[in-house]
Amino acid sequence: MNRTATVRRTTGETDVEVRIDLDGTGAADAATGVGFFDHMLVLLARHSLIDISVTARGDLETGSHHTVEDVGITLGEALDAALGDRNGVERYGSSLVPMDEVLVQVALDLSGRPYLAFDAPLPPMVIGGFETDLVQEFLRGMANASRMTLHVNVLSPGGPHHVIEGCFKGIARALRVAVATNPRVSGVPSSKGRL
Repeated sequence: MNRTATVRRTTGETDVEVRIDLDGTGAADAATGVGFFDHMLVLLARHSLIDISVTARGDLETGSHHTVEDVGITLGEALDAALGDRNGVERYGSSLVPMDEVLVQVALDLSGRPYLAFDAPLPPMVIGGFETDLVQEFLRGMANASRMTLHVNVLSPGGPHHVIEGCFKGIARALRVAVATNPRVSGVPSSKGRL
C-alpha cells in the first residue's frame, strides 16, 4: 500500500509544497526561509520516521505567520491524503518527551474530528525568525487539515527553545505510533465502521 502524498497550496501570500511518505525513514528536507521552523520540521520527520519534504515561499517581510500557518495546513492535507481511508492504522498515539528541563505530553487521535488543545507557556519572542505564538497556529492548521484530535501539554516548562523542540518531538513520537499499520487491525479502527 502506497502511503505517500504530495500537496501544493498557493495563495496570495504563500506558495507551499509538501511531500510525505508515512512509511519512510525520517528523511527530511525543509526550506521555508524560516531557519528555526525548518529545524523543527526536520525534527518532526526524524522522530516520526515519516519522510517529509517542505518547500515554501512566503511574504516573510511581514513576518513568518502566513508561511508557518500555510505549511501547517499543507502538511495536514498531505497527512490526510496519505492516510487515505485510514484502514489498518493504530489510530491513537501518545508520548512523554523530556527536553532537558522541559517535559511535554502529547496524545493524538486520527479520528477524523479536528481539535487542538495546546497548553504551553511561551513568552512572546522571536527565535530564528520564528515567532513563538506560531507554534499554536502551525498545530491548529495541521490538526484541522489532517482531521486529527491533538492534545499538547507542557508539564514542566523551561526555555522557549526547549519547549518548542519538546512539542515537535512529542508530536513526532505520537504520530509514529498512530500512523503505524497493524496487521491485526481489519478495516477502520472504529466501532462505527468509519472515521
